[in-house]
Amino acid sequence: MAAVCQVTGAVPGFGHSISHSHRRNKRRFDPNIQKKRYWVPSLRRNVTLNVSAKGIKVIDARGIDAVVADIIARGEKI
Repeated sequence: MAAVCQVTGAVPGFGHSISHSHRRNKRRFDPNIQKKRYWVPSLRRNVTLNVSAKGIKVIDARGIDAVVADIIARGEKI
């Protein structure tokens, strides 16, 4: 599963992990992606989305119908 949020578009960030002696190693900061299943009344079916923790909060605030409408408008398959 790709570490991309379908709602917010959050993608992994890249940087360094730095040890006590200040040696640097490449690392990847993944967003907190969860696979969530929602009932969408306008489509009259369940939809499974890969969303970050912040994306879940956006769905709670705006409503699943509005969020799914935006995803469909972007041309993403649900």
